[in-house]
Amino acid sequence: MKKRLLGVLAIGTALLLLLAGLGFAFPQRFLCVENRDVRADILVVPGGAGGERAKWAAQLFTNGVAPKILLTGAGDYRGHRAILVAAGVPRDVILLEDRSTTTKENAELSAHLLKEQGIKTAIVATSWYHSRRALASFEHFAPDIRFYSCPSHYAYARADWKKAGIGRYVWQEYPKLAGYWLRHGISPF
Repeated sequence: MKKRLLGVLAIGTALLLLLAGLGFAFPQRFLCVENRDVRADILVVPGGAGGERAKWAAQLFTNGVAPKILLTGAGDYRGHRAILVAAGVPRDVILLEDRSTTTKENAELSAHLLKEQGIKTAIVATSWYHSRRALASFEHFAPDIRFYSCPSHYAYARADWKKAGIGRYVWQEYPKLAGYWLRHGISPF
């Protein structure tokens, strides 16, 4: 019995190491969650990533993907709003959640606001490497809303990571995914 248990443990460990290796070898395939050709009631833009997420949301809005935009995040909403307005997004379609400081808080504090607005469908417009954790967080805190993910592909190619300064953010996503799952019960799958 002990021998069988050790064998199962060895196989489990080998599979876990294989999955980890694949995740690190192909982060775009693991971290990026993308729904193509979707429309929704609102675009949700988590804070962070400089202005890249807001620029992407402005493009999605201009393409008619959603009639409203929710900016979420205490540190970035002013800059993101300025980018949206400069890109032609009317101020009156921009909603704000300006207290959150983490992705978990982005989702948790936005859930009530989205429900209050009668939102049934939402698109999370974030960075490609952040899309799995962001989507899982919003789905966790607002399970009655159908969320989609339409991430920016800014610096998607590994060769562009250094120039864009995102390499460390890509690699930090793995422990953050595990931490959100273990600490908050937010499953990345």
